Amino acid sequence: MQAIRNAMDKGITAFCVILFMAMTIIGTYQIVTRYFFNSPSTVSEEIITYSFTWLAILAASVVFGQRGHLCMSFIYNKFTGRARVFLDIFSEILVLATALLLLLYGGMYMVQMNTTQLTASLGVSMGLMYAVLPISGVIITIYCLLNLVDMVRKLGDPNVAEYGKHQDAA
Repeated sequence: MQAIRNAMDKGITAFCVILFMAMTIIGTYQIVTRYFFNSPSTVSEEIITYSFTWLAILAASVVFGQRGHLCMSFIYNKFTGRARVFLDIFSEILVLATALLLLLYGGMYMVQMNTTQLTASLGVSMGLMYAVLPISGVIITIYCLLNLVDMVRKLGDPNVAEYGKHQDAA
């Protein structure tokens, strides 16, 4: 299971790095055309806008996979052992429900509703731009399932009572 997580982390991170590099190149092109040639490129501006959206949402998916999202640590750190594992499981189930309902189901709805609408400069279907929502929903769902399996295994660990005693966050 760690191999699946590592492959997903590397693949999504590599895609985000490539996307960021492309945004940097396109942004530089945008600056050159705007300030040196006095002819701004609306296409490049639109590409950067949608690329940034994809980058932010996909990077957030990786953060959820690593369980690096925000938590209320003043409450979370009061729990240790089995109680902390159960709190982690509850939190992961809430993230899973959000990913399934909002990102996957809601994202598919957004894709379907905007398939015929075209972007202003690129002329590409807005459904393609919204496709990052269900894609990230699937990614977060897979990460949540992997995390849940790890947490259930922690419950069977004989050292579960030590979980959370010497760390700030799991």
